[in-house]
Amino acid sequence: MKTTATISGEIERFINEHGMTINQLARTTGINSGTLSSIVNGRRPLSMKQLDLITSVMGLEEGHFYELYINECIFHSTPDWRRLGPFLYRCAELSKLDCLDTAVRMTLDNTTYLPMLYELAETFVQEAKYKAALLLYECVAESEKYQHSERLALCHYRLFKHRIENNQESNGRAVVLFEPYIERLNEADQLDAYLHVINVSLPLDRWDSIRNLAERMGKKARIQYENGNYLDTDSGKPNQPIIFYVLYYYMVLENYYAQLEDYERALEYVSLYDFPDWIVNPSDEERKILNQFHEWAIANRYLYRLLSGDREVLPEYIEYISTREDEIFTAICNIVLAANRHKMKIDHVLERFKDYLVYKSQRNIIAPVNEQVTLNNYTRLLAELGIYYLNAKQYERGLAYIVDSFEYAIRIRSDKGMLGCMGLFEQFRSFASSEILQRYQELIREVQKLSVYAWMPVV
Repeated sequence: MKTTATISGEIERFINEHGMTINQLARTTGINSGTLSSIVNGRRPLSMKQLDLITSVMGLEEGHFYELYINECIFHSTPDWRRLGPFLYRCAELSKLDCLDTAVRMTLDNTTYLPMLYELAETFVQEAKYKAALLLYECVAESEKYQHSERLALCHYRLFKHRIENNQESNGRAVVLFEPYIERLNEADQLDAYLHVINVSLPLDRWDSIRNLAERMGKKARIQYENGNYLDTDSGKPNQPIIFYVLYYYMVLENYYAQLEDYERALEYVSLYDFPDWIVNPSDEERKILNQFHEWAIANRYLYRLLSGDREVLPEYIEYISTREDEIFTAICNIVLAANRHKMKIDHVLERFKDYLVYKSQRNIIAPVNEQVTLNNYTRLLAELGIYYLNAKQYERGLAYIVDSFEYAIRIRSDKGMLGCMGLFEQFRSFASSEILQRYQELIREVQKLSVYAWMPVV
């Protein structure tokens, strides 16, 4: 009997080659014989369960017929969600993402599927099927006709979070793509979205944008707190108590002025997040947040005195952070910066805290520290250590740290970091050992492969 490139044709060929009858195949698969007959004769579409049963009995790999299924049951028909949903789910389970993408895009003209596709994407996220979820979010975002819909904004938010990696170039693009959608989220999601975008933007030195984002976040959070909206659990709640977003806003503004070296203005914002009097009857969770910001306030007051050139404060600063494990790494980054700026000797500090001069994830009593922020701080710490030892005429040690920083700058795609390290190395190239010079040359070649500075000749 003639067979065709269809699922029913392949089933019929299997029956003939194995000398079987429809009834025998029905018993083997557990499918009703009348139903199976209708499927083979093309009068009834296959369900996913039936297709998987038949595929297994035929001894074929799971998903073997999925391309044909798309053509027969999706492209040349109008599938209902009872067939489409299970098919997409099985594609995700088997990592047949090409099939999933093709099937979804064939149905996007029917906008009634968009809510179901979005919910399925949310399910995929919960089940750690992230690649499948991203495909669905992208398809829903492309097809959503209501440009101010919350669902569209949520898709872009999910895409933004999954696009973030330890790459400042791609992170910058992700921020630009997502930022216009923040205001379209509900109020609870808005606060977390602002926080997330701010944290991703900090290593990028987008300070004017960071300040603007922080002000919008802080204003919204303060209004919600004063109106008591944070108590309304029906509309959802952000990940942190509302006061966190207000206090964090003040801290961002503090950092904004600190990077301008306007320490007097920075200290004004320190005072705003150090046990503010507008917070009434704090809960246990809010007290934990208040205590953390209070600790940061004490440490930062020491810091700004040190950055202003007050050498006498260093012992107090050291003793304060030495009993606070979570604050040591950040403090060391700042101390080395201050030492280079004011020509201080801190060998004793570096020796005491040498175990903290390695990269590892950071956290505080509230939550883990953003990984991109930690990587950026560590990259800068290595460069500052290099400068410190170069200034001390310990050239081999200093250049080793500069090369280490260069390697991390390449890893996180920090143009500013790469340029800074190359400038420093070239300035002290004559002091480099053959081993350090070889490492540097290898990293230069790596930079060229990235096409960041393709015009540079190979050294």
